[in-house]
Amino acid sequence: MHARQLPSPDRFVPPQIAWLGDATAEELALARTWVGEFTTLVEPMADEGPVSHPTVAVLAAHGPAAWTLSTAAAVSRRWPLTPLVAVVSSLADGRRRSGPWLPGVEEVVWHDLPGRLTWWLAELAAGRPGTLGLPTTARREDRITETAGHVRAVVAACGQPSAVAVAGTCRTSLEGVADLLTAAGFRVTSRVRGRPRLDDDADLVVWDAGRPSATDRAWLEMLAAHRPGLGIVLLDSFPRGDTVRAALRAGAAAVLGRPVGLEALVGTLLRMRSGPRNALGAPAPPG
Repeated sequence: MHARQLPSPDRFVPPQIAWLGDATAEELALARTWVGEFTTLVEPMADEGPVSHPTVAVLAAHGPAAWTLSTAAAVSRRWPLTPLVAVVSSLADGRRRSGPWLPGVEEVVWHDLPGRLTWWLAELAAGRPGTLGLPTTARREDRITETAGHVRAVVAACGQPSAVAVAGTCRTSLEGVADLLTAAGFRVTSRVRGRPRLDDDADLVVWDAGRPSATDRAWLEMLAAHRPGLGIVLLDSFPRGDTVRAALRAGAAAVLGRPVGLEALVGTLLRMRSGPRNALGAPAPPG
């Protein structure tokens, strides 16, 4: 029996995503805008009658206690076949390390949502529940194993492996990101300690900048100007709405947190391979 081939992400029929909760806080608005570029977003009202099951329901929260278990359960009863995902702003960073605040609901930080949602939709299109079907109590190692088991096939089905240049502030993070990309089937053509080279001919750049400084953003501007259309993913230790917007204006295509997860990184790169785009809804880099 032949494996079902995954179509390119840009050929997907836009899935329907139900966005429930906050859509105005800066960070959540950024994530929502980008998600709306490759899905059909709906905001169902509580008093509406029966509606078709969305592909995924997103419970958005700017701060803790925005959703209770009883209200999440009500959403689940309304759409029993729809996975629930909670997306949170950076206000939840500290608490997020102790686990999700809603038992049974996968929690995603705002800057990871576009990439992880892209990956989940790719898995669903291939007929697999993937990590979205794992219980929220699953260990991080279980999620990596589940993703790694299919990621090379997904990347290969989307076209020829892209050449990726990796830059990092320290050797450990540099090698870690390069190993993730290699395991996923991307071709790592260079590994640079420090800032990315301006003359690198890779298709994509992943730059682990730690806490990007004003000098780093100036370098990012030069890199984007020197290579118009180059896809640049910036890894930031503590992404915030204002710093992410600054990086996007400087030429980044996406900003993810560090340490970066396999799903978020691969999903982001797959979206970028379908054509230059800005992964969080701000103006795309010139070119």
